[in-house]
Amino acid sequence: MMKVFFSILIFLVSLKTFSQAVDSLPALDRTIKVTDPFYREDQFYVGVTHTLMLKQPQNFSTNSISIGTNFGFLRDFPINKQRTVAIAPGFGFAFYNLRHNLALIDNDPITFEIDNNSKKNVQKLSYIEIPIEFRWRNSKVHSHKFWRVYTAIKYSYLLNSTSEYEGVLGNHSFKNSDLLSRSNLGVYISAGFNTWNLYGYYGFKPLYNKNVIDNASHINMLNVGLMFYIL
Repeated sequence: MMKVFFSILIFLVSLKTFSQAVDSLPALDRTIKVTDPFYREDQFYVGVTHTLMLKQPQNFSTNSISIGTNFGFLRDFPINKQRTVAIAPGFGFAFYNLRHNLALIDNDPITFEIDNNSKKNVQKLSYIEIPIEFRWRNSKVHSHKFWRVYTAIKYSYLLNSTSEYEGVLGNHSFKNSDLLSRSNLGVYISAGFNTWNLYGYYGFKPLYNKNVIDNASHINMLNVGLMFYIL
């Protein structure tokens, strides 16, 4: 996962470096010499995140970094004449690797054990995501260098889940367990200048269904990281 993360990061920085080189040319030397009154911004996105797990059950703790990535397409619909305010509905995918000490060792009935010294304990989650962004930026048609602040509502639907454990409790692997919520609704904000945009997402619905771990609902996802926009 770390190799994928660095590969995505290098690709995006290289693409943005090329865009900045174009921005540095005199206006008459650019390919686009006539201002396009119908231009759109930031229609493809790629994000890299770390998941902070909130509302934890007793004795729960995280292990290592829980890296995730998401990517997709957003259709930009400017709503003012200057095209600096827009709405952007979209569609994409998200993948998360959650690392913690709560080991799933049986799926029927669902049984958890705490293991702070496991060789491997990871939950792999794959989602479809449908965001609707509310956008402000001070962009111009011939430049990729501008400030942006995008807020959004995002619906997520769980496509696939896998729990993998290796340790003193044995080796266990389960797919598509009923312990997880199938859908979620959350909000996020992405803000920055040019290439670098800080990103934060909070899911309103707990990851685990009620009464799976104990009598409460547990683990709300807070994702923090970087978001990159292209074209």
